[in-house]
Amino acid sequence: MSKLGTSLLVPSVQDLAKQLNTKVPEQYIHPNQDPIVVSNTSSLQQVPLIDLSKLLSEDELEVEKLDHACKEWGFFQLINHGVNPSIVENVKIGVQEFLTLPAEEKKRFWQTPDDVEGFGQLFVVSENQKLEWADLFFIATLPSSARNPRLFPNIPQPFRDDLETYCLELKKVCITIIKHMEKALKVEPNEMLELFENINQSMRMNFYPPCPQPENVIGLNPHSDAGALTILLQANDIEGLQIRKDGQWISITPLTNAFVVNIGDILEIMTNGIYQSIEHRATVNLKKERISIAAFHRPQMSKVIGPTPSLVTSEKPALFKTITTEYYYKAFFSRKLLGKSCLDVVRIQNENGK
Repeated sequence: MSKLGTSLLVPSVQDLAKQLNTKVPEQYIHPNQDPIVVSNTSSLQQVPLIDLSKLLSEDELEVEKLDHACKEWGFFQLINHGVNPSIVENVKIGVQEFLTLPAEEKKRFWQTPDDVEGFGQLFVVSENQKLEWADLFFIATLPSSARNPRLFPNIPQPFRDDLETYCLELKKVCITIIKHMEKALKVEPNEMLELFENINQSMRMNFYPPCPQPENVIGLNPHSDAGALTILLQANDIEGLQIRKDGQWISITPLTNAFVVNIGDILEIMTNGIYQSIEHRATVNLKKERISIAAFHRPQMSKVIGPTPSLVTSEKPALFKTITTEYYYKAFFSRKLLGKSCLDVVRIQNENGK
């Protein structure tokens, strides 16, 4: 896998949390963030539900629902996804055990100064930047040739085999969703999908330790994802994922046996802004850790991406430049996580400079 970039090495937050009484170190305090307490969410509708089995049976209504979810929310929960429930359960158990390995064992899997894969944090570009209240394990999963020989083969069994099966199942789910997005957008068959031959997938396993001052820290800064489609599995029942909609933060309550799916920047570029990536963040709990595993899907690094030709018209000219996947990823991984700011790198300015 071509190196995406680097991130400064930071200590384990899990270890730090075990030693804490009340005071959180200054480097983790985020003084100017939007309040973590989310107001009025009960009166707002929940993120849309999409039934994959209905999409597979060519249910026109479900295709319309998918289109609406992508246009209005950029997020949805996917039910009846067809991934074997016992594999999903095994992955939940495996990820919890893996993220809580003894510190000594984790050292083998820690990031190195020249690579973002492994245990640590991402997007740490300066010694004095504020850190997130989280440990993560980031790894390339597909194609298997992209895997880091230091990491994937050393993941303990049976988690490694379960992860292998899970990766391939999610790849199928991703392809199915994109196929139905093509249908919803009325583009030529395979016009978008051809970019996902030998799809690339990476995973980020997240451990958000409990924190005595949860309102002053952040588990994951507000951002949009770089890739095309993210499929998230919540491994325990602690809430923390929030999305920004209509200027408000809305909490997502993950459903049992559902995946949370969201659109990334690359899909916004490919759909010429019709489907938009959405800012989201992770908050932290006072008493209990939250664990999740996100799978990111994108075209290969060498693929050229830009607005899909049949979605560019005289009424709706191209909003984004044509670039390689690698160009976008290198820009994304070389900066701090900051909302959707990376998309501005490839946005085409109009005459007014807007």
